[in-house]
Amino acid sequence: MAETGLAARLYRGEAGLNIVGRRKVWFTVAAVLVMIALGSVIFRGFSLGIEFAGGNSFQVPTSVGTLEQVEQRAGEVLTGEGGRVVTTQQVGGGGGEFYELRTTELDAEQAEAVRVELGQVFNIDPAEIASNRVSEAWGSQVTNRALLGLVIFLALVTVYLVLRFEWQMAVAAIFSLVMNLVLTAGLYSIVGFEVTPSTIIGFLTILGFALYDVVVVFDKVQENTRGITANNNQTYGEAANLAVNQSLMRSINTSVVALLPVGGILFIGAGLLGAGTLKDLGLVLFVGMAMAFVTSITLATPLLVVLKNRDPRIQAHNKRVLARRGTVTRGETPAKASPAATAEPEQEPVTAEAGALAGAAAPKVGARPAGKRSGGARGGRPGGGNRPGGGKRR
Repeated sequence: MAETGLAARLYRGEAGLNIVGRRKVWFTVAAVLVMIALGSVIFRGFSLGIEFAGGNSFQVPTSVGTLEQVEQRAGEVLTGEGGRVVTTQQVGGGGGEFYELRTTELDAEQAEAVRVELGQVFNIDPAEIASNRVSEAWGSQVTNRALLGLVIFLALVTVYLVLRFEWQMAVAAIFSLVMNLVLTAGLYSIVGFEVTPSTIIGFLTILGFALYDVVVVFDKVQENTRGITANNNQTYGEAANLAVNQSLMRSINTSVVALLPVGGILFIGAGLLGAGTLKDLGLVLFVGMAMAFVTSITLATPLLVVLKNRDPRIQAHNKRVLARRGTVTRGETPAKASPAATAEPEQEPVTAEAGALAGAAAPKVGARPAGKRSGGARGGRPGGGNRPGGGKRR
């Protein structure tokens, strides 16, 4: 007996999830989340690292105590000098570990005074404490180049998608990428994650992953909808929704496989082993990849269907499909009206199986249209069979 569980149906592409048909729900949820994200970015802003806000860093040997002890004592010293500790983390390895204290911006005299006082507090030579000053100008240069790279990336992606697929798919894919960036940035602002150059690199990295996920889904959509106007069995939305169901398990597997090593970097490397330099990169990759999977499934394909349904050819095709179903239904059961015949264009059936109403069965993907047999009987010849008034030929 064949397995009928959700996992088995997902692998066979027969889960029948109504993703495209519920596009109004996804768009509403996305609009609410975008408003929250933009509101947080505008009114709360980001927690900028010293590379963007400017500041000082002090490197203290790990032999002086634990990270919590160093942070507490350094905070007391900086408070007396009019500064404060922004972040603390343990960096280095192989016997060269040290604690890096990032503080608010200090002038040269204040930085030297803090270095001397830290040496006295920890009973070490102040020369063992390295001090550096980071200007916010460097962070501005990184941001400007990152924005330039983002614009070039989006332009090249748009050209590729138009040449590889069509302009509607390019618009839907770019919309999905932008939504991915906005939601990830909004989460950073809401939670207060620190934005560093590693964060910017991570943002640019997740764009490639999000694009890959969208292209996988759109490739299946293109396969299912190629020559769709030549038959009257499926609307464009039904074929696109079927493609999403057929590629859903592949997207899940890809996302899980990609998130496992990133999760290892984030939770094991940064969390358990204390490799603080991996935290910023691992965090943005983990959040961005998870967002990329959600947006590529719930936003890209539904928006593509909305754009394609504005095409006069697709509109005429969808009307023919619904009219054919209504005719078949009225011919077989005049007392009942077909739900598909009276439904709005957005309320499309979930799958090809659900769209096969009253005998108008949708063909499987890749199947050839069924034609009439010439004989009328299995194995018969043209004109063969019983003839009117037949009998033995004389």
